[in-house]
Amino acid sequence: MNSAGNTLITEEAIRSRVNELGAEIARDYAGGRPVLVGVLNGALVFMADLMRAIDLPLEYYAVAASSYAGTESTGSVEIIKPLDADVSGRDVIVVEDIVDTGITLDRLLQDLRAAQPASIAVCTLLNKPSRRVVDVSIKYVGFEIPNEFVVGYGLDYNQQYRNLPYVATLAPEQDGQHRQDG
Repeated sequence: MNSAGNTLITEEAIRSRVNELGAEIARDYAGGRPVLVGVLNGALVFMADLMRAIDLPLEYYAVAASSYAGTESTGSVEIIKPLDADVSGRDVIVVEDIVDTGITLDRLLQDLRAAQPASIAVCTLLNKPSRRVVDVSIKYVGFEIPNEFVVGYGLDYNQQYRNLPYVATLAPEQDGQHRQDG
């Protein structure tokens, strides 16, 4: 398997934390049927593991948005694949791989609020608050990380490294001034 730089979060730590998040969500939504909305492509791996860790009936859908051209933010968000489900009156949990500046997540939350769900919560595997530009509320956080470009467990660099079972920093020879957003 391709390797990246230094391992930041091990496969075992991710597995344990995802199970904890699933149990927490199951407690918070006991008796309900939440709707998970995963943000493609990065959240795919996390969402697959997370939904198996939630002991409740649930539905899941995916959306896709982009605010990047290469490795730099464009400052605007394009919704590539909007939500194709009626979530009015439902409890929605947005599942993100990483929340960095918050620009993309803020736009997605605005669109979801327009659909009039009963509630909206955010669950992210990785939170990078040092880069936050837009204040977004995150209810469930897997790990808080420093301001480094990371890959693995769904996160990529030029579509590589998504299949790593852990999260790593990008090796110095591969890393430039890359930015991530969610």
